[in-house]
Amino acid sequence: MRQLITVVITLALLAAVPFTVLAAGLEKAQLTVVHGVPDLVVDVYANDAKVLSNFTFGTVTDPLALDPGTYKLAIRPAGADPASAPVLSAEATLAAGQNASVVAHLDADGQPRLSIFVNDTSRVASGKGRLIVRHTAQAPAVDVRAGGAVVFANLANPNEAKADVDAKTYSVDLAPAGQAQAVFGPVDLPVAAGAATIVYAIGSIETGSFRLVTQVITGLGAPPSHVGTGGGSAANATLPLTVAVLAALLVLAGSAALVRVPVRIERRNLR
Repeated sequence: MRQLITVVITLALLAAVPFTVLAAGLEKAQLTVVHGVPDLVVDVYANDAKVLSNFTFGTVTDPLALDPGTYKLAIRPAGADPASAPVLSAEATLAAGQNASVVAHLDADGQPRLSIFVNDTSRVASGKGRLIVRHTAQAPAVDVRAGGAVVFANLANPNEAKADVDAKTYSVDLAPAGQAQAVFGPVDLPVAAGAATIVYAIGSIETGSFRLVTQVITGLGAPPSHVGTGGGSAANATLPLTVAVLAALLVLAGSAALVRVPVRIERRNLR
C-alpha cells in the first residue's frame, strides 16, 4: 500500500508540471547546412566529429537533428587531415527546438565566410507562405522583384529580408539596388502555403557561378481553432494531458486495490 501511495504522490507532482515543459527537455535543435562557395569540395565538422563528407557547391542538406548546446563548426577541404587547420570555422549555439541554417559563402569581396541564420518558424496565416531571401553571394546590393515590383529593396551581403506573402508562384528577378536592368532572372519561385521558403543567392556574379538555391520549412500553417463546449474558454474546458493520465491511473489503481491484485514496482534506470 505504501508503494501505491508513493506512486500516486509522484504522479500528482508530475501533473503540476506542464507537459510542454517535460517535452522541451527532449527537443532537438535543427541545423541545415548550405554550401555556397564555388570550386571547393569540403568536409564539415561539428565539435571535431565529421558530419558531412564531400560537400559540394550548391548543396542544401536536410536538417541535422542536434542536441541543444554550443558547436564548434569547421570546414576543411574534402579528405584533409581532421587535425589540419580549417578553411572556415565558427561557433553556433543552438537552443532546444531552434531551427537554424549555417551557410558557407562568399562575402561581397569574394572571400569565403560562414554565416549563421536563425530561421523564423512562427505561424503563418491561412493561404500565406513566408518568403525569406538571403544575400550570400559575391554581388552588389540588389532589389528583389516579383512580377516587376520591388519586394525587398537594397538587400546586401550577408543580410536577409522576409515577408509573409500570398501562397503562389512568383516570377522573380534581381537588379542592382535602384536600377531597372535585371542581372539575374526572371525565374519562377513557388511559395507554398504554411511553409517558409528560404532563397539563398550564392556564388559570384563576376565568375558566372551565381545561382539561387532554396530551403523549405513546412508545418507553419495556423493550427485548427479550439471549439468550446460550455460557457468557459477552450483552455479552461480542456484538462492538461498529465492530469488526464493521472486520473486514468488513479482509476486503475483503485480497481486493483478492490480485487487485491498485488502490484510489483519495477525500478529502472532512465538515461
